[in-house]
Amino acid sequence: MLNKLEIAKDWLPRYTGMPIDKFGENILLTNFSDYVENFSNRFNADIYGDKRPMQACTNSDGLTIINFGIGSPNAATIMDLLTACNPNGVLFLGKCGGLKTSSEIGHFILPIAAIRGEGTSDNYYPSEVPALPSFKLHKFVSEKIIEKGYEYRTGVIHTTNRRVWEHDQPFLEHLKETTCIGIDMETATIFIVGHYNEISRGALLLVSDVPVEPDGVKTEESDKEVTQQWSEQHLELGINSMTEISKSGEQIQHFRY
Repeated sequence: MLNKLEIAKDWLPRYTGMPIDKFGENILLTNFSDYVENFSNRFNADIYGDKRPMQACTNSDGLTIINFGIGSPNAATIMDLLTACNPNGVLFLGKCGGLKTSSEIGHFILPIAAIRGEGTSDNYYPSEVPALPSFKLHKFVSEKIIEKGYEYRTGVIHTTNRRVWEHDQPFLEHLKETTCIGIDMETATIFIVGHYNEISRGALLLVSDVPVEPDGVKTEESDKEVTQQWSEQHLELGINSMTEISKSGEQIQHFRY
């Protein structure tokens, strides 16, 4: 294996258990096994990747969903490996912590950008390169959200490689200074590595907690409640958006300067 593409073509099936020719033209990424299971049940499609680091499933419309795990290194890994199948577009369905009173639990966020606080993306571009989604992809997703009658927010997401920071007052103060609308562990990485690999990408995030408040920190019980109330709508929006964008969306082109 002498180049990146050869490695990716070997490693994508190795990580997911799914052959390259089974991957669809459009991709949904998630951190949650239940999203993949619900997708599989909805379309009566096989799940690949049992006992593998990642699980994947493709429906008859050519849409693939992948559970890539948690954190920026895993996000970078899957965005590198997806060069093996050269998808038309990738949409990340993730959860985030809300940092504003306007980003209540259960609301959707379409990030206009992400702060690169995770470190992983520094391996791809200098720190001054902004982490941005593909505008036309987000424009189409926003239209699907409105058609369904849901509200959504826009703003900047702070992506961090830290976990268990909710007790750290200096870090909380720093978050307020950034004026971000939410915080997660993957969005900036997906945007930057997608840009690096010339993959159109976006993120539709579900606010699952408000970690800047002591009583808003996510617990097992509160996360289960969020999943029960909103995960079905979250997944449905992702499916509808990435299925229909190939049929009626504007052509997405990636320009690299």
